[in-house]
This record gives sequence, C-alpha cells and structure tokens, in this order.
Amino acid sequence: MRIVIAGGHGQIALRLERLLSHAGHEVAGIIRSPEQGADLREAGAEPVVLDLESASVEMVAAVLQGADAAVFAAGAGPGSGADRKDTVDRAAAVLFADAAERARVRRYIVVSSMGADASHPGDGIFDTYLRAKGAADDEIRSRTALDWTVLRPGSLTDDAGTGMVRLEARTGRGPIPRDDVAAVLAELLDTPATAGLTLELVAGSVPVPVAVKDVAGN
Repeated sequence: MRIVIAGGHGQIALRLERLLSHAGHEVAGIIRSPEQGADLREAGAEPVVLDLESASVEMVAAVLQGADAAVFAAGAGPGSGADRKDTVDRAAAVLFADAAERARVRRYIVVSSMGADASHPGDGIFDTYLRAKGAADDEIRSRTALDWTVLRPGSLTDDAGTGMVRLEARTGRGPIPRDDVAAVLAELLDTPATAGLTLELVAGSVPVPVAVKDVAGN
C-alpha cells in the first residue's frame, strides 16, 4: 500500500513509518520543516514539506493522489495555545479528510485522544484540545465517502512496547506506550473491517493482531 501520514515527524508517526516501511509499504509523511526530512528518510518514509495550517485542499489532495490510505497523526503539541488547537487538531484533520475525499482515498485513520468530546467543559488548554479533537472526530465520522477509523489512545508513554493491549469501544483510562499505538495503527491499516469504529486503546493483555481482529466487523 501507499500510505500518507499527516504529522509525519510526530513520535507516533515516526514509529508507524518504520513499521510500515519494514513491512514493504510505500510511506510518505507530511512535515512542516525541511529539517525534519532526514528523520523521515531514516524511518523509511518520503518526506513531503507542506503546512496543513495554510495549505489548500487541492495542495493536500495532490499529495494524497494514488494513496491507498491516509493517517492523521498531526497535533499542535503540548506547548501550543488555544488557537493552534483549533487550526491543527481540528481544522487540519478536517482539511486532510476533505483532501482524501478529493483524491478518492477512502481509508482514513485518525489518531485522536481518549476523552475527545466537542462538548467537553472547562477553560484550560487541555480542555480546548479535547474539544478540538472531539469536533474533528465528529466531522470525520459524518463522512460517508471515507472508510474511517478513530483511534483514541490513553496516556502516552515512551516505555518500550509490549505488543499487548486493550482495544475496545470503551476501555477506561490508562497508559499506553507509543510503540504499541503505532503497532495498532499498522494493524488497523491492514484490517479494513475496522472501518466505522471509534476505539479506545490502553495497555492490556491481548496481542495487537488479536485485539484488532476481535473488534473488526463490530
């Protein structure tokens, strides 16, 4: 498959790029800065420099042309303000979905967040983030032209992945290594029957391939 990842220099995205390229897939990662390109090439991905906060639908669709799947893994980051939570975590996800539709790329996977909810209360930055992610998820889940899957990991850690997870519609809160998030994303890309699902992910006791197979088609 050819897979295009938005937020290609993110910690989860780089892990996913390595997994996909090692599996023989063709991977492109969208990045904002040319300086990030070397890290993507090291991970086996083709770097594409494009700012999703200013790009047009046509520009993003051109990158997606001929792709088999799109993964939205971009984020404004923990140091960003409320404005960028909206322009990246919400608007860029919707733009990427618009571009996928324009390029006729049906498979669309979103890396969201546990607790994402467009109606989430509170005035803090993290509250704003959860509202932005929730609004993006709602918009994408309304698209009939996309075979979407929304993945909502728990608290991300840099611990070594175990390959053992809990993946369900509702898991409850918990930690999850970024390694295992990437492994689940790779498995989701290989499992089209997970389209139409919103899934929460935390560390658990089920091997990643089994966990994905268990939810497929539900």
